[in-house]
Amino acid sequence: MQFFTDSFLQWSFIHPIEEVFMETLELVRGPTLVDPAMTSHLCDRIERDFVQRWNGAWGGRSLVHGLDPGPNAVRLNGNDYLSLTGHPQIVAAQTAAIREDAEFVIQSGCFLLETHPVRAFEKKMAQWIGKEDGILCQSGYSANVGLLQCITDEQTPVYIDMLAHASLWEGAKRGGAHLHPFRHNDMNHLQRLVRKHGVGLVIVDSVYSTTGAVCPLVEMVEIAESAGCMILVDESHSLGTHGPGGAGLCKALGLSHRVHFITASLAKAFAGRAGFFNIPTGLRNYILSTSFQNIFSSCLLPHEVAALNATLDVIQGCDSERQRLHHVSKVMRQSFSDLGYPVHQGTEQIIALESGTESDTMVLRDCLEERKVFGAVFCAPATTSNRTIVRLTLDSSLTDSELAHVALVAREIAPLVKPWEWPIARRARASAAQSS
Repeated sequence: MQFFTDSFLQWSFIHPIEEVFMETLELVRGPTLVDPAMTSHLCDRIERDFVQRWNGAWGGRSLVHGLDPGPNAVRLNGNDYLSLTGHPQIVAAQTAAIREDAEFVIQSGCFLLETHPVRAFEKKMAQWIGKEDGILCQSGYSANVGLLQCITDEQTPVYIDMLAHASLWEGAKRGGAHLHPFRHNDMNHLQRLVRKHGVGLVIVDSVYSTTGAVCPLVEMVEIAESAGCMILVDESHSLGTHGPGGAGLCKALGLSHRVHFITASLAKAFAGRAGFFNIPTGLRNYILSTSFQNIFSSCLLPHEVAALNATLDVIQGCDSERQRLHHVSKVMRQSFSDLGYPVHQGTEQIIALESGTESDTMVLRDCLEERKVFGAVFCAPATTSNRTIVRLTLDSSLTDSELAHVALVAREIAPLVKPWEWPIARRARASAAQSS
């Protein structure tokens, strides 16, 4: 060490200090690591699809990452609708599982036996929503893709709502099905497509994730039944928040026995990390032997299953939280509507501020965040490029003062963002004029 120090001091007298520092650093840490060059095709694609967008419409900043919320921010960018994060009963169950389940095997879901805790939870979930059995997955995305891969193929026409979640589209594509999109919540359009292309699978969301619009489920089920089609309902944004004991809209409407498949992300009202779909009992072994998500992904860990199991118990007793959530949704929507914001496309706890272009959405996001209101920006591929939104998701813990603050901010920025001039507002006025 002394030799190194003396040599460095002698050498530094005849070299600039910056050069001394850099070369000494090189001696200590070794040569700089350099990644191998990417193909020119990939570089061109990144330039075309992202760099131009970043430097153009986004102005050299991220559209989806803005300011960091401070301690006094009103955060409307999460999905914990019933405010269950940190609930003592859930935390206790999870902690106990971590301490007690010292011996467990990490393996793919297809290997789990009937005695595994996952099976008890799957049956409990299925019974809750009025079904026979179900399968727990790593996420709502994997649930939809894994199920649809198994129940669709090139012989299955798939009729899918234009606003259905991306995972539903991806699952149908993975199955090789021919997709026939129908206009959002347009039952007449669905009927025409079914008459033209024949018996298949109808796919809808119960509550749509970008707008908070509710699907006319009764009518959709009747159309599917009359044509001999199966129907899949994604209840990600209604499970826990709607229906008796939070059991969802299918259960609330008495449709559980008429809907073939109900799927859900358990990262919304469940505030966890999982997905679920029901299956008829006779299909279990077929699904486990066919679904890539169950074959090639590991199962959830015991403490995660314990937390989900406890969460289900908590959710069933959250009637007051559900009531508060629906009240908050009504109040907040009315506040925006009264100020001229076009939020007419939905009714539930998800509010879409559809400002249009990505540039306009950047302005809207900045105006909100500068005043301590934080939503989540949805842009392509989550939306089309000219229908970018700031999505506000509400939860049961929002206080009256927080609601008042959001309304005050909406009023303050309205002259800056001019919501009455947004394309969706102009379309609504044109449609109303035609109707009259």
